[in-house]
Amino acid sequence: MSWVMELAAIVAIGVSNGEGEPPDWEDFVGIVALLLINASIGYYEESKAGSAVAALKASLAPEATVRRNGKVFDIPACEVVPGDVLVIKLGDMVPADGKLIEGDDGMKIDQAALTGESMPVSKTSGQTLYSGSVVKQGEGEMVVTSTGENTFIGRAAHLVSETEGSGHFQQILSRIGMFCIGLMSVFLILLIVIQYAAQRYNYRVGINNVLTILIGSIPIAMPTVLSVTLAIGAEQLAKKKAIVTRITAIEELAGMSILCSDKTGTLTLNELTVQVESIQCYSDLDVNQCIQMAARASRLENADAIDTSIVASACQVLSLSKEAVKGNIDEKHFMPFDPVGKKTQVTYTDGSTGKTYRVCKGAPQIILSLAVNESDPLYAQVEKDIDDFAKKGYRALGVAMCEVKGKGDVFTSTTPESGPWTLICNLAIFDPPRHDTRETISKAMELGVPVKMITGDAVAIARETASLLGMGTNIHESSALFGGKGHEISAEGGQFVQDADGFAGVFPEHKYAIVKYLRDSGFMVGMTGDGVNDAPALKVANVGVAVAGATDAARAAADIVLTEKGLSVIIDAMIGARKIFQRMVSYSIYACSTTVGIVVRFTVAVWAFRFNMPPFPILIMAYLNDGTIMTISKDRVKPSPRPSVWNLTYIFAQATAFGLYMALSTLVFIFTINRTDFWENNFSGLRRVSLLKNDLPDGSNGIDSPVFNSIIYLQTSILGQALIFVTRSRSFFFMERPGLLLVLAFCLAQVVATLIAVYANWGFTEMEGIGWGWALAVWVWDIIWFMPLDLIKIFVRYTFEEGWMSLFYQSSSAPVHYTAKDIPTKVPVFRDDPPGRAQLRAYNRAQQTAHEASMNEKLKETAKKVD
Repeated sequence: MSWVMELAAIVAIGVSNGEGEPPDWEDFVGIVALLLINASIGYYEESKAGSAVAALKASLAPEATVRRNGKVFDIPACEVVPGDVLVIKLGDMVPADGKLIEGDDGMKIDQAALTGESMPVSKTSGQTLYSGSVVKQGEGEMVVTSTGENTFIGRAAHLVSETEGSGHFQQILSRIGMFCIGLMSVFLILLIVIQYAAQRYNYRVGINNVLTILIGSIPIAMPTVLSVTLAIGAEQLAKKKAIVTRITAIEELAGMSILCSDKTGTLTLNELTVQVESIQCYSDLDVNQCIQMAARASRLENADAIDTSIVASACQVLSLSKEAVKGNIDEKHFMPFDPVGKKTQVTYTDGSTGKTYRVCKGAPQIILSLAVNESDPLYAQVEKDIDDFAKKGYRALGVAMCEVKGKGDVFTSTTPESGPWTLICNLAIFDPPRHDTRETISKAMELGVPVKMITGDAVAIARETASLLGMGTNIHESSALFGGKGHEISAEGGQFVQDADGFAGVFPEHKYAIVKYLRDSGFMVGMTGDGVNDAPALKVANVGVAVAGATDAARAAADIVLTEKGLSVIIDAMIGARKIFQRMVSYSIYACSTTVGIVVRFTVAVWAFRFNMPPFPILIMAYLNDGTIMTISKDRVKPSPRPSVWNLTYIFAQATAFGLYMALSTLVFIFTINRTDFWENNFSGLRRVSLLKNDLPDGSNGIDSPVFNSIIYLQTSILGQALIFVTRSRSFFFMERPGLLLVLAFCLAQVVATLIAVYANWGFTEMEGIGWGWALAVWVWDIIWFMPLDLIKIFVRYTFEEGWMSLFYQSSSAPVHYTAKDIPTKVPVFRDDPPGRAQLRAYNRAQQTAHEASMNEKLKETAKKVD
């Protein structure tokens, strides 16, 4: 929108001349200075906020595991140099280009961000790994060949300057700009026709009126104010330990209507402990031997949470050190965990017997199917044990082993051939919920954001965890969603996605499909996660949130990264985002109202009264307005009780109503001064009151007086700027206390505006001092006209919302369990107080209970169809 002001500057210096007068240098210099000031303020505020965010982002800098001098340790990725040997595993982001010198069979690397390949590619020893790619399966070692700008992605970044697209936010900003520019263009054409065709204005006076419309109609500060509001908002969120990696995600976080969450490491601590007393053994091995076998199938170094907990428990049970816990074995091959196969496997030779074995541990259903035939009675017994674990909130981890019969020098996960597998045991692993998860979920529901659990664990575990956390327990197997169509959600499954409280037994592609389906269905979807298996869903969500301790892959895919443990930060971020959004909406209504008011009042004033407002007073007003409105980025606001979305129809309707009303206040004021005896008869002491009428004895019109210009300038300035106190509040303006900075800025601006109107006597401004009598009259006039603005706001809002109650009480959106036919015509409204929130929770529970039985029947029918 700055180009309109640039056009005004060109008009002032290049078009506004003639009739023996020089170009309008004063307005030209003022316009250019206004553009520079806006740009400078925006740059300063964004840089200051950006520096604060950058400081916290530094703590998120990826690390690399390096092998130097025979020791393995972590260093910042930026300290990696060519020649270093890096250890990479599942979920790591490759920090530099290099050659793979040792890797597992089937090692897969996701290079989509670099090459556009949709599927991970297999890598073997000797092949090149690129910086920025992500390890999706396996682990290995690589030697670094190039870093920084010398890498594949570094060279591309050096050639192409990457800029973040604003996306949806930029579209909103453009549409608001088009509203202002379109309105200005229509009235500018009307003004030119009225002046030159109908009223035969002389050229220079008409051009000055054109300048007045150009300067006053475009909210030049809008891009700066909104960008600064987002930047300062990002800084505020950073202080709450939520790092925004994509600044426009703040807007989308404010509108988030569903939050999907991984369970392990997100809802729970991911601090696993093996419940030794609950281990179920199925072979002739005792508990101590079973847990040692599980430890042999675990990594000692560079281990994940499960391996760490198993090794720690084995050390405690066997009273051995970490280095000795595996016993006298010679490890031949290790297959690390991958999210698809859901298991790890080790091949080793027993030092005491000389025999070679394979031990596999992983998801209990996977291990059970590997080692036990479905017709075997043991199969049913093991399934029952797994269910019993789940009912206690334990995760089962199966362990099986077999003897390698074949001979060979090269060992892989499948060669040499092995004998039949034997199920050894099921370990019971407990992962306690985070201390703040239950409260977080409750608050999210109160804010109108239902939470869905999406986990790879069994249904029983998911339901037990959901029950502990106060979530809905309408959780089902993900297989019911797809109807035998691969990873494409079926028509029946689509309804389940919306109605269920969560899904269990999901794979990474399932999470992706669920989140994408919800997003494509019109929901603003948030997704939280921490692992590499969550990365696709984090990427496709409107707002991806990586929790503290997330993998590099998850953080790279997320829009917001939490740096503090716990989920309460999400609620803080959500409320903060809604406050930021509210500030942007308040300013947007204010800016559009100002545009409507300026173009209507001064175009109609020319037509009805031949009143010609000089451009410079409007330029002064723009300076004072912009200086004041910058403070709205830190204003005290009340967040929306529901997910916030841009309703431009409402914004434009509200702005039109406000703008027309303010224009009317000025036009009526002009009429009473110029065409009636009201002020002369009742306030004869006002300066030159008798000389401002249109029928003066000498045949002139008092409306051309510089005093008249100063009066209208002050009247327009006071009421126009006071409007911000109306647009910033949801109900009556006095019910929501504004920020101190905004109040002080308004007072300072209007003191300056009043002093200018009272004492100004500058020839080039075409203004003259009006005295304190007129200043007081203008203030009283504007206060009287200010009062009904709240009624206009409430009336317009009433036409867009449910009813009068929604104007004063906070309420929550409908629970996610509703189907289209279940949603009542009017969702009950609950007050924002403890009794109201208790009623909301009871209401949601009642709705969930009512749907539970019918949902189970539908799922049974769908399962039969799938079978």
